[in-house]
Amino acid sequence: MMAALSDFHFMRPLWLLAILPAIAVWLAWRRMGDPAWRWRGVIDPELLPHLIVGADRRARMGPVAWGLVASVITAVAVAGPVWRRAPSPFAEARPPAVVVLKATPSMQEDDLAPTRLDRALQKLSDILAAREGAATGLVAYAGSAHLVLPPTADSAVVLDMAKAISPQIMPKEGDDLTAALALASRALAGTPDGGSILVLADEIPARTAAVGAPVTVLALRPPGRDMQDMDEAARAAGARLVPLTIDQGDVATVVRALDAGDTARAAPGEGERWREDGYWLAFPLALLALLWFRRGWVLS
Repeated sequence: MMAALSDFHFMRPLWLLAILPAIAVWLAWRRMGDPAWRWRGVIDPELLPHLIVGADRRARMGPVAWGLVASVITAVAVAGPVWRRAPSPFAEARPPAVVVLKATPSMQEDDLAPTRLDRALQKLSDILAAREGAATGLVAYAGSAHLVLPPTADSAVVLDMAKAISPQIMPKEGDDLTAALALASRALAGTPDGGSILVLADEIPARTAAVGAPVTVLALRPPGRDMQDMDEAARAAGARLVPLTIDQGDVATVVRALDAGDTARAAPGEGERWREDGYWLAFPLALLALLWFRRGWVLS
């Protein structure tokens, strides 16, 4: 309750100035409708209420008085009273992600048909389809790391670029995942929302350094293969390991992790807007409008 009161404000406060002319009209009407107003300088004030017929008419709420109430309610409604937030319809539905693809000779082994690299591309295609519209970047690495694409919403381009990656085009042999993660983290730093990193690899070096962004590793090893070494290395690097499955279970797990993004980096209230609740005042306005159909009401 206190938080709502502290957040209460008007989106268009200048509309509240419309109340002033409404009050001026009401005061002028009240003065003109007061039968005792013209005699106050002539008759003793103590006797005036008893000598003037209809002197108590001011106490009744007439059409102009109710019009003032309606004007105040309308001005408040148009001014846009707000005290709570709602998700913006224009906010990005999913946080960005950077895919880190390993391109070493081991990724061409055929224990995953047709090869580990081909299976990685198949899984990447499914993940991109499940996150359609989300910004995705691409980093390729072997003995060195290289930014292929910064985060983009065009998933078709990301997949086409990933298909062009192979061990043969990498300039240096090796397995420098630490450099790849650092490069992916820098790519995410240029995005407004907190994002995460997806690693497609068959091995994690034991001394891989952790980065600030959340890291998910899809293990490109045959289902049932021992994952203890990769699991330990992933935990040491602050990453989450997702074993490969023959169905879409691994894809669903990865998509949930990427959709969670980096909530710690996301600014409070980012992707939200103030929710206007002035439309609720339309109901008392409708009730006031019914009074104008009351028989016998006149403005005089």
